[in-house]
Amino acid sequence: MSEDKRHREPVDVHLILRRGGTASPEILLSRRAGPVYASGLWHLPSGHLDGPHEDIVEALVREAREETGVTIDAADVHAAVTVHHRSPGGAARIGVLCEVRRWEGTPGVREPQVCDAMDWFRLDDGLPHPMVAYCRAGLDAYRAGARLALHFQHPADAIAYTPEQDRLRLVTAAGGPVVASEPDGRVRQFAERAVGRIVSWTDTSWVREGSRVWRAHGAAGGTWYVKVHQGDRFHAREVGAYRTWVPRLGAAAPRLVAADSRLRAVVVTAAPGRPLHGTVPSSREQQVLFRRIGALAAAIHTSAPPQPGPAPGDMQLEKIEHHLRRARPHLGPGDEDFLRVRAGRARELPDVECVATHGDFQLRNLLCAEDGGLAVIDFERSEPGPAVRDLVRLSDAWAGRPDLYDAFLTGYGRTLTLVEEERLTVDSALDALSGIQYGAAHGDPELLERGLRTLARLRADDRCKPCPHHR
Repeated sequence: MSEDKRHREPVDVHLILRRGGTASPEILLSRRAGPVYASGLWHLPSGHLDGPHEDIVEALVREAREETGVTIDAADVHAAVTVHHRSPGGAARIGVLCEVRRWEGTPGVREPQVCDAMDWFRLDDGLPHPMVAYCRAGLDAYRAGARLALHFQHPADAIAYTPEQDRLRLVTAAGGPVVASEPDGRVRQFAERAVGRIVSWTDTSWVREGSRVWRAHGAAGGTWYVKVHQGDRFHAREVGAYRTWVPRLGAAAPRLVAADSRLRAVVVTAAPGRPLHGTVPSSREQQVLFRRIGALAAAIHTSAPPQPGPAPGDMQLEKIEHHLRRARPHLGPGDEDFLRVRAGRARELPDVECVATHGDFQLRNLLCAEDGGLAVIDFERSEPGPAVRDLVRLSDAWAGRPDLYDAFLTGYGRTLTLVEEERLTVDSALDALSGIQYGAAHGDPELLERGLRTLARLRADDRCKPCPHHR
């Protein structure tokens, strides 16, 4: 090959600063700003090697310090994935993504002339929009467990990531295929019987053990999601929801295409929009959004006739005792008594009717389309229950923002009863305790911290408010 035809791609390094355990990992992203390439798009902290005197690890440590202010020991830098990338303009480069889980300092914007925001985002389904397609490809390859990936964009492709222009190709690892990059043969055959030949698969699962999800693109066009549940109960609940009340949501939910109980697999249509978790709307936009979320919650809770429900007192006490065994070393003074009192109050509450509930109603399971329409996904935890069951996780999003709570209730069409308010506090306390014990047992400090933060908020609210029975 002649000298002038040889590749001379630049090498850049990308920092995957990761916190949290396997249950809910988060990564640090920054938003490019000013007169730079891909201004306004989210990206990993990154940069080029300064010259032949600098190796990849040295460059990563330097870029981390310059862009985020954190100090990283070279021994804590671990190889993640290498991406051979070509931009829409035709320029190619080699991107080396490295993972770091231990550092010193608090990340923050250190170069405001080229970066106007920096935040933590869930690695599973919480990546923000808009995001640089090259960076998204690297993270998708990292989530799939790949070591090498190709991302050659076409001339007409956008710089920002879009599912329709997903050019990621995973290079098979030595000794076999990349783990979990595609479903096994039986699941592929099941999906293709339902929708026709599938030409590409993208693993969109959470980085944790559990249900697996792939985005599938058909040879004749069209996109679907294929899910394999982690157990029979999750499969039965999701299929049951799709076959009963979910169709009443119309365009606000995917549609079930096929289900196989032996494989614990489903094929569903792709709902339009992107997950709300990780978006950064203005305060006014958030209020509008929460009114729409309230309306969607109301549509879920009225999608099936209500049923009588049992009092939860004994069940709540049993759950708290179970979780306390692992959570107790991490609780502060008065936490255990607070939890017991809250669960005990549940015994005194009247029975509440059960309605259709989503079971994991939070921002990462809510999609917002370009026209502002909302859709809800992931029904594997769906079952009849009190309506406030769906407000437990969502309440984290309006903590400290009474305007968002009021906006939600406006969309919901009614205020909560005193009994529902008490039930919400009890269920939120139990959910926080569950997160504390799970985080402690599975080495997930972020989930542990989140549970402790929620518990502290509930206790602070309890000190400020009289008991509902004495208002």
